[in-house]
Amino acid sequence: MTVPAPRARRRPSTLGRLLPLLLIGALLAPVGLLVTSAWRQTTDDRNLAVRERLGVQYLTALGSVTDALVEAQSAAISNRQVSGDPLNRAVEEAAALDARIGDELLSQERWAGVRAKLEALRGRSPADPEAAYTSYSEVSDLLLALHRKVRESSGLVRDPVADSFFLQDSAGQDLPEAVVAAGRLADLGTLVARRPAAEQPRGLMELTAMRVAALAPAGDLVDNLRSAVDGSESTDLGANVLTPLDTYQRSVEALAAYSTPAKGTSVVDPGQLSAAGLNTHRAARQLQPVILAELDALLVERIDAFDRDRWLIGAAGAFALLLLGWLAALLLAARGRARRRATMAANHAENADTPSPADSWQPVPSDPRALQPAGAARDSEPAQWGAFDAAR
Repeated sequence: MTVPAPRARRRPSTLGRLLPLLLIGALLAPVGLLVTSAWRQTTDDRNLAVRERLGVQYLTALGSVTDALVEAQSAAISNRQVSGDPLNRAVEEAAALDARIGDELLSQERWAGVRAKLEALRGRSPADPEAAYTSYSEVSDLLLALHRKVRESSGLVRDPVADSFFLQDSAGQDLPEAVVAAGRLADLGTLVARRPAAEQPRGLMELTAMRVAALAPAGDLVDNLRSAVDGSESTDLGANVLTPLDTYQRSVEALAAYSTPAKGTSVVDPGQLSAAGLNTHRAARQLQPVILAELDALLVERIDAFDRDRWLIGAAGAFALLLLGWLAALLLAARGRARRRATMAANHAENADTPSPADSWQPVPSDPRALQPAGAARDSEPAQWGAFDAAR
């Protein structure tokens, strides 16, 4: 009977052997893409917050320069001798800060122009108040333009969170404009009072226009700060900001009242207007560091959150990599075991098909008689028994 040969085990194709590794690679690619994208986005957001903090530092320095400049302008308009130390000190601090971070904020060229104008004001004689008013106004305009430049280059104007956006808009735009305009309003009241009677109507129109210019940013400042407090999750923001804000708002209301001529008259009291302008300036000086400090605190908290997010993203990516590596190791180990089993099975089948010398079949030895023809063997048997039959 014919025994069928055992079927040979079919070896898997190259694609079949590589398919598990290809699947792991297909999983690794999107996971790596997601981790990389999340890491890059978080890093970009963190870098923006860090750069915004640089903008806050620069705005703090520019705020000191603005305060000192407004005081120097009032002194020059009123023919008062005032020490130039506050302005000089503020300029030196701003120059040192610009040398350190101005390259990153792209502010060095503009600051150089502002500083040159400020140094030119130091040697100017306050004999002509009208000319001093014009000169100080030009420098103030350059300083406000530098405020806008710092907000743009630092990314503060693109802040994505509502409370910090309103805070940066208040501290970087509304408050400096309101401080400068309030100082100009008070100084213009002093100048108009000294002009001839024929020029009083024109001076009153200038005061009206300057009052609008001073009250508009002040109103925007109050609205922005209240919006920041209402939209913030921080419990400290309202408690820290609202008290100095109320003080500033009352001072602005007094400034608006004293810059308006009384009923039946066409002039304003320059003394009361100057005092109201000084109170507004003091209130703004108390409010500005509070706003900038709260803004900086929010940015620090945001940077810490981004650091935690990056740590979690890195940990998740490492875990996914280890998991896929472990899975690949398991598949490779299983593939190795399967290959060894296939090799052992092939060797066993080969040994089973090849007979050993001990198990080979040998014919059973017969009688040691000599070989005879078949017919002779059959004839000898009756001959042997014939004698026996005859005797019987």
